[in-house]
Amino acid sequence: MERVRLWRDFLAAEPVRVSALLRLPLIALIAVLVWIWDVDHWLPQLYAAILGVYAIGAVVWLIAVVRGPVPRWADWTSIVIDLTVIIALCLVSGGATAALLPVFFLLPISVAFQDRPGLSAIFGGVTALGYLAVWIFYSKRDDRVGLPNMVYTHFGFMVWMAVATTALSLVLAWRAARLTALQEVRRQLVSEAMQSDERHNREVAEHLHDGPLQTLLAARLELDEARERHADPALDLVYTALHQTAAGLRSTVSELHPQVLAQLGLTAGVRELLRQFQTRHDVDVIAELDEVGHPASQTLMYRAARELLTNVGKHAGARTVNVDLVRRGDRVILTVADDGCGFDPGVVGRSLAAGHIGLGSLQARFDAMGGSMHIESADGRGSRIVATSPREPIDVV
Repeated sequence: MERVRLWRDFLAAEPVRVSALLRLPLIALIAVLVWIWDVDHWLPQLYAAILGVYAIGAVVWLIAVVRGPVPRWADWTSIVIDLTVIIALCLVSGGATAALLPVFFLLPISVAFQDRPGLSAIFGGVTALGYLAVWIFYSKRDDRVGLPNMVYTHFGFMVWMAVATTALSLVLAWRAARLTALQEVRRQLVSEAMQSDERHNREVAEHLHDGPLQTLLAARLELDEARERHADPALDLVYTALHQTAAGLRSTVSELHPQVLAQLGLTAGVRELLRQFQTRHDVDVIAELDEVGHPASQTLMYRAARELLTNVGKHAGARTVNVDLVRRGDRVILTVADDGCGFDPGVVGRSLAAGHIGLGSLQARFDAMGGSMHIESADGRGSRIVATSPREPIDVV
C-alpha cells in the first residue's frame, strides 16, 4: 500500500516526471519499430550513435527529475530535444522514416497533459512540419522514392492532432486553474476557521483565568487562613480539593491558549509540551529542537505536536519518543517517532470518514492549509509521523 502511495505521489508531483518516465519506453519502441521493418539505413552507425546517446540522456534526465525539482525551462527544452532527435533519426535512417511515423503522433500527446496550451500548439505544429520536411529531404535525396501522396494525408492528421492536443491542454489548464482557485478558497476557509477557533479559545481562557480561577485562588487563600486558626481535617480535605481544582483549571487555560507559544514562539511551546509529557508518562524523550521563531502556522504545528504526543502517551505503549523540529527553506518540519506498538495508517482515513477526530482531522487541516502530514507505521513496529507546515516567509524570526 505504501509503495502504491509513493508511486502515485511521484507521478502527481510534476508533469515533467511523467514525461521523463514515458520517454524510456518510447525509445525502446523506436528501436523495436526499426528492427521489425528491417530497413537499410542510410547512415547506420550514426543512427545507432544518436539512438544510444538519446537513451543515455533519457536515463540521466529521469534520475535528475526524480532527485529533485527542475527549472520550468528544462521541461520544454527536453521536449524540443525529443523532436530534434526524432527528426535527426529520420534524416539518417533512410527507409526507416516510415517506421518512425507513429512517433510523430506520440510526441504531441506527451505534451498535451501539461497545462501549457501554447507549448502544445507550437510543438504539434512543428512536429507536423518536421515530418513533412523529412520526407521532402528524403525524396530529394532518392529519386526512386519521390513524395507519396500518403505523406500529405499524414501531415493533415498531424495538424489535426496539433489542434486536438491544444484543445485538450486548454481544458486541462482551465481545470487546473479552477482547482487551484478552489484549493485557495478551501485554505482560506480553514485558516479563518482556525483563527476563529483560536480567538474563541483565547476568550474562554481569559474568562476562566480572570473569573473562576481567581475565585478559586481567593477561596483557597481564605481557607488556608482558616486552617491556621482552626486545625480541622475536613478543612484540609477541602483545601486539597481546591488546590487540585485550581491546578486542573490552570492546565485547561494553558491548553486553550498557551502563553508560552504566544510569547516565546513555537520552539519554546513544543519544549513546554515535552516537559508536561514527561511529567505524565514514563517515556524517555529525545528531542532536537531548532529555534524556528514565530512561523505563521505555529498554532497548527503546536496542535500537531500536542496531538501526536497525546497519542503516544495514550495508545503507543512506547519506551522512547524522538521529537525533531527544524526549518528547511520555507517549511517548518515536525517529526515525532516512537518505538511503540504502531498502527495501520489506513485507519486514519476510515476514522475521519466515520466522524472521529484526531489524526484524521489533523491531517485534513494540514492538507487544506497547503502543508502535509506523512504517516509511517505498522503493527508492532512503532510509528513515525512527519508534519510539514505550509510555505512560510523565509525571513520570519
